[in-house]
Amino acid sequence: MKKKIVLIDGNSIAYRAFFALPLLNNNKGVHTNAVYGFAMMLLKVMEEEKPTHLLVAFDAGKTTFRHETYSEYKGGRQKTPPELSEQFPYIRELLKAYSIAQYELENYEADDIIGTLSLQAESDGFEVKIYSGDKDLTQLASDQTTVCITKKGITDIEEYTPAHIQEKYGLTPQQIIDMKGLMGDSSDNIPGIPGVGEKTAIKLLKQFETVEKLLGSIDEVSGKKLKEKLEEHQELAVMSKELATISREVPLDFSISSLEYREPDEQKVYELFKDLGFNSLLDKLNRPAESTEEREQVEYKVVKELDEDLFSSSSSFYVEIITENYHQADIAGLGISGEKGTFFLPLETALQSDVFKAWAADDSKKKAVYDAKRTIIGLRRRGVELKGIDFDVWLASYLLNPSESPEDFAAVARLHGLTSVQTDEAVYGKGAKRKLPDEEVYTEHIASKAAVIEELKEVCLKELEQNEQIELFYELELPLALILADMETEGVQVDIGRLKEMGEDLKNKLTDIEQTIYRIAGTEFNINSPKQLGSVLFEKLGLPPIKKTKTGYSTSADVLEKLAPSHEIVEHILHYRQLGKLQSTYIEGLLKVVDKDTHKIHTRFNQALTQTGRLSSTEPNLQNIPIRLEEGRKIRQAFVPSDPEAVIFAADYSQIELRVLAHIADDERLIDAFKHGLDIHTATAAQVFHVSQDEVDSNMRRQAKAVNFGIVYGISDYGLSQSLGITRKEAGLFIERYLNSYPGVKEYMEDIVRQAKERGYVTTLLHRRRYIPEITSRNFNVRGFGERTAMNTPIQGSAADIIKKAMIDVAERVKEEGLASKLLLQVHDELIFEVPKEELDVMKKLVPEVMEQAVELNVPLKVDYSYGSTWYDAK
Repeated sequence: MKKKIVLIDGNSIAYRAFFALPLLNNNKGVHTNAVYGFAMMLLKVMEEEKPTHLLVAFDAGKTTFRHETYSEYKGGRQKTPPELSEQFPYIRELLKAYSIAQYELENYEADDIIGTLSLQAESDGFEVKIYSGDKDLTQLASDQTTVCITKKGITDIEEYTPAHIQEKYGLTPQQIIDMKGLMGDSSDNIPGIPGVGEKTAIKLLKQFETVEKLLGSIDEVSGKKLKEKLEEHQELAVMSKELATISREVPLDFSISSLEYREPDEQKVYELFKDLGFNSLLDKLNRPAESTEEREQVEYKVVKELDEDLFSSSSSFYVEIITENYHQADIAGLGISGEKGTFFLPLETALQSDVFKAWAADDSKKKAVYDAKRTIIGLRRRGVELKGIDFDVWLASYLLNPSESPEDFAAVARLHGLTSVQTDEAVYGKGAKRKLPDEEVYTEHIASKAAVIEELKEVCLKELEQNEQIELFYELELPLALILADMETEGVQVDIGRLKEMGEDLKNKLTDIEQTIYRIAGTEFNINSPKQLGSVLFEKLGLPPIKKTKTGYSTSADVLEKLAPSHEIVEHILHYRQLGKLQSTYIEGLLKVVDKDTHKIHTRFNQALTQTGRLSSTEPNLQNIPIRLEEGRKIRQAFVPSDPEAVIFAADYSQIELRVLAHIADDERLIDAFKHGLDIHTATAAQVFHVSQDEVDSNMRRQAKAVNFGIVYGISDYGLSQSLGITRKEAGLFIERYLNSYPGVKEYMEDIVRQAKERGYVTTLLHRRRYIPEITSRNFNVRGFGERTAMNTPIQGSAADIIKKAMIDVAERVKEEGLASKLLLQVHDELIFEVPKEELDVMKKLVPEVMEQAVELNVPLKVDYSYGSTWYDAK
């Protein structure tokens, strides 16, 4: 078998991936776009090249031996964005999981390591493939070595062989160094000879071959100005060539034989991809097989006839809903466990039993369950009301460590040291192969879950008490689960006719915009085809291409937004895309999920997903209907009361996260601004720009608003610069001024980071915890992510706690007052109700009053409300 070694320039590929892909986050808030791009490239390389040996080389630090020659080497490079820095440890974890060697060496660059190894590999008879985004490495090309340079995006590659370099430049690989010596390299701050570009350099080298020969024959150069430049800057040319020359004599402390590629650790790869949220890559993996260790079988009985004696004591109760959408209530069976033993109840037996229904609806009969909301709704869809829930092991486990995202019951049990339950996948299969197994298999599986609930309850209760989270569990999360179950059951009425009418309006608008685009372009083409659109924009209309992908010119939203001032067609294209998304995702998407019988939409609220405690909404996501575009806002016109004699009533907290920040940071200026009802963004702008509030213009306020909200989310200078379209230096200065203007905030940030390092976690006002192991990492970048997380989690998490508390308090007051008003939705800091018109005056007073008193802060909570005949009119 022929030996082949692949050498990868780790830093270069990571940078390419970061800037080629939009910023992505996993559910822990870690940026993942560079890791994802790197993984895509790596998998493609391994599949196509099938190397016998493999190494990824990294730069060891900022200083190399080249700085001794030229102290300004690579000077002027911007600091690596923290959004990228925090991803390097994950890239290294990726390589470890794939059993790929990685190496770095103080005082040398990755290029030098690759250069040295490629030379050694050639002498050992290897075929060599080098992957990088840096064309400097093309100097290493030879008959045995091909240098693959990322061309468009990450996975589109241009292969540089000696023949290709000759065809492209008319030079040999060795002359690439001479070319760099003459023209310099701005990315590495290699000066070259001022005024000499690529064309001139190539022309000179074709005539004189090398920098040295050229400098020895300056008299033969044509052109007076060029001669003068060469005479004046001879030393620069020699130095620049030296800087551009890759060292092939790095003192490596390993042999090529140690780089032999072995099989990946599939378990580690799976866990890493799962942690990073790379679902598309997970699907390509062979899922690690479940352990075949002996599992203790639970003793249980299948009950065909139910009597009251079975339900005489408090019990652990489990309902096995085997469809992902529990609103469909596809139940495989029930498990119950208590003093009398553990039992499996066939669904039909339970549904036909008045004894079971009476027990389920009896609030005095206490039940511990797994996922209360899912359980309530699943049974409710089959005509059974469930009350008396006094524990939920799924919610409790989430509170104890929200960073864990267990897939099923077995995963939750294992988090707490219990291994007697199989995974659902092991029992039912996966995807298209998923089916109900033999009866004795699934009955035992369901019964074992019921038996384990009681054990989990004891373990979780003890931990909740240690964490001071008993109150958070019993007074916030558990009652909220019952409220969310009612909200999901109730659903939101949709005017289907209005939704279809909006769809037709959007189609007509899209047609009009389409014709406008064709008229401006002077041709008809497929606007949704990036290739055809790129051809029109960058070839026919001559707009400057900003980014390329493997299929051609990039026409992504960020590219088009940068091009918008250059040509009128771009704004129309952006508008066309926005309306197209509204049409497909929201109009057509919503119509698909409207209940055929009730004409309602029943979204699902995720209560145990985010690490900050925020609720999210899925299938469909009603928290995410776009409202920046008027056409998007109008989609809310289709959401109406189920009773024509009612209105939609919306109440939302004003700037709740900034008010929480003022309270937690105890910052006098912020507190004073809120107590006096000032516009906080104007007040911030006045502080930062050192002007009076009357002198604050719209741009100052816009920048202050971005920083106010950015601080809450741990924004970096890079993030702020992207948000405001300013330089990173300006953004950094702005953040510095902000922190100087609000010393309490600055002190809070320093204190919370210190506390997080001491404890390993941070808490919200209501004792919700988030563990931050990253904060004690020895890696600067990982630690930086942990510090930002420590700063923003108490703010975001406390805001989430407050809105949840408000939902519970409002529900209690509505019940106390005997009102018919119903809570329909929670959208971030806003609550949406259906209110009978005769109750409107009561609710206008009750809702703001209860929401503003949900918790007591040292700044006032402020709630605004509005109402109307549709959700749209309620804003």
